[in-house]
Amino acid sequence: MIKQNLHTHSIYCDGKDSIDEMVQTAIDKGFTILGFSGHGPCRYDSVAMKEEDLTKYIEDILDAKEKYKDKIQIFLGIEEDISQRIPSKKPYDFVIGSEHFLIEKGEVLNVDYSDEHTKKIVETFDHDFHQYAKAYYEGLQKIAEYDEVDIVGHLDLLMKFNEDQKYGSFTDPVYLSYAKECIDVLIAAGKIFEINTGAIARGYRKDPYPHQTLLSYIQKKKGNILLSSDCHDRNNLDCHFKESMELIQACGFDSMMVLTSEGFKKTPIEQFAR
Repeated sequence: MIKQNLHTHSIYCDGKDSIDEMVQTAIDKGFTILGFSGHGPCRYDSVAMKEEDLTKYIEDILDAKEKYKDKIQIFLGIEEDISQRIPSKKPYDFVIGSEHFLIEKGEVLNVDYSDEHTKKIVETFDHDFHQYAKAYYEGLQKIAEYDEVDIVGHLDLLMKFNEDQKYGSFTDPVYLSYAKECIDVLIAAGKIFEINTGAIARGYRKDPYPHQTLLSYIQKKKGNILLSSDCHDRNNLDCHFKESMELIQACGFDSMMVLTSEGFKKTPIEQFAR
């Protein structure tokens, strides 16, 4: 049975564990595929990897790939913010594209930082959450033009601190119109959407990104998905995987994408561990 996680962080950015520690835990938890995706260099991100650290990051992952080749398949990846693209996809096996920052009225706004910061972002958009959502999704859909990107990271990240819907409803028609337009563009470009449980592990959400309403829309539009934990702590490597698999099937998906040595392949959902 396949058990895969491609969104994995380490001590090279804001993760708690070394490459080797994460691999050992993945093996213990029965993973068959593990991809590392440290935050690529980003001028706005204090926890992102530095240019001078990339060589060692790559070396450590390639060393682990060889060391554990008989126990688990390891892939070299990176998570780039759309504000600072990587120079080339090589040497990476896969790239996650995410939007962590917006620039509005000359300010750098961190979508992922805190509830208080989210409140500030909404205020910056004239106290109008719809304006914020429109800007966020218009930015995210630029990933369609990024040939190096395989996977769209945490699609509705702007809802991270909105579990109680105080900023806006998950099912608000205006909000959904911006999100769905973005999804349509990304599907047309062949991008893969991750079902991301990271905010659950960190106590911000009860369900994965994207919200079930958007996940159902992706299924309706025949978009491709995969499941990941956006892991920053090896103890949470398979956080909420069982429940997420149930949600994925409830939304009507019958396949997910698997990374192989020949690239991504659509694989029947029956082949994935529960």
